[in-house]
Amino acid sequence: MDHHTYPSRLLENAVNEFASLPGIGKKSAFRLVMHLLRRDQEDVTRFGEAIIRLRREISYCSSCHNISDTPLCRICSTPSRDNTLICVVENIQDVIAIENTRQYRGLYHVLGGVISPIEGIGPADINIKSLVERVLRDRPGEVILALSSTLEGDTTNYYLYKKLCSSGVKITTLARGVSVGDELEYIDELTLGKSLLNRMPFTAE
Repeated sequence: MDHHTYPSRLLENAVNEFASLPGIGKKSAFRLVMHLLRRDQEDVTRFGEAIIRLRREISYCSSCHNISDTPLCRICSTPSRDNTLICVVENIQDVIAIENTRQYRGLYHVLGGVISPIEGIGPADINIKSLVERVLRDRPGEVILALSSTLEGDTTNYYLYKKLCSSGVKITTLARGVSVGDELEYIDELTLGKSLLNRMPFTAE
């Protein structure tokens, strides 16, 4: 369906915005827009405001960099969490995946990416400096490196190990029930839960 077939510029603009989202083509975008048009105006207003508020008001935890509504996220500010454990993950989806296993009660550190020279992402472009400062300041008992076992993930793990090994903190990694290249958010909860429970010391070989 090309833009000449739309009877309304407003309709066309809305379709184009939906089509700009990943995995949504013009036909799917058109269906979504037509669905919204059939909804009550209040429903659509609430839908639009949720997106606007998300982008305008969302913040990131000052400690772990997780998405948060407050300066310190819900996980970091829960007294029952084990603050001697820090699990290092690539992104917020990984936090959600690990939380869904219900096998982990420690804290997190969200890097916001992995080292990737090909894409021009170096250690200074992700939240590594704050992790090193946090470990030296808080002296946790263990840091779990829970990055995907891709080349970039392994490179980042090795870099973190080199940065943290002199601190004397125990450094572990997920047991390799997680197949090479898997992203944590796509691994089933049982496998991810087991690989967390059966984690092993990180070796820099």
